[in-house]
Amino acid sequence: MHPVTIRTFLNKKEKKEKIIMMTAYDYPSAKLLDEAGIDAILVGDSLGMVVQGNTTTVPVTLEHMIYHAQMVSRAVQRALIVVDMPFMTYQESPQQALHHAAELMRLGGAQAIKVEGGSEIAPTVSRLTSAGIPVMGHIGLTPQSVHALGGYTVQGRTAHAARRLFADALALQKAGAFAVVLEVIPTEVAQTVTTQLQIPTIGIGAGPNCDGQVLVFHDAMGYTNGYVPKHNRVYTHLAESIRTAVQAYIDDVNSGNFPAQEHSIHLKAEELEILNQLNDPKTPPSQ
Repeated sequence: MHPVTIRTFLNKKEKKEKIIMMTAYDYPSAKLLDEAGIDAILVGDSLGMVVQGNTTTVPVTLEHMIYHAQMVSRAVQRALIVVDMPFMTYQESPQQALHHAAELMRLGGAQAIKVEGGSEIAPTVSRLTSAGIPVMGHIGLTPQSVHALGGYTVQGRTAHAARRLFADALALQKAGAFAVVLEVIPTEVAQTVTTQLQIPTIGIGAGPNCDGQVLVFHDAMGYTNGYVPKHNRVYTHLAESIRTAVQAYIDDVNSGNFPAQEHSIHLKAEELEILNQLNDPKTPPSQ
């Protein structure tokens, strides 16, 4: 089975084959996704909300991303590993971005990095790609800018806003990005961007006409509680299964059904006999 590369992404767009991506933040989930045949694994800074319990991705640090990327990279044999650059690790200057992207690749095992932003980030994308670092762009709803955007709201709702997204996507392509994520934008806008670009688009809440799709592992697997985004589809219900299993474990321990004999370790008969003799109060203590 051949590993997925950025060339694979471009070939899939040319052949009109879908690119399938999902997030993973640890070894076991990444291994399962890779074995299932996923094309790309995104070590997203969404881990700040999904794993760390924060309300935004802003608190995530470079060290956090390296740590989680290391776990994922140990598990993956085939999928392309894309790692998010967290908030304020690339916005200051292209040189700052180059240094931090190199750390994600050298220490974290990233094979490509993802940055949020459009035309304003194009010089940084150009600097990274000229240094041999594959870059995936990300426009539309950019979670690191949630406070500036006024919340997790749909982007590109007006004709003028849509034209800005078109310009941003083209600027990222010109700067050397090999793909671009389109998050929470109208289907018609995503379709137009996809048609205009030579590089693939990866949609999340952007309709069915993108070149690929990405979902958050925990959302798609029903591993999270509470709010489920409109754009998500739940494929199984891990949270419910886990709660049921844990309740069964609690019941088994309380009732004495676990551990049973098959879960227990026993001394050999001769060792048990010696131990009983040693514990006999009539047995003199050893000298």
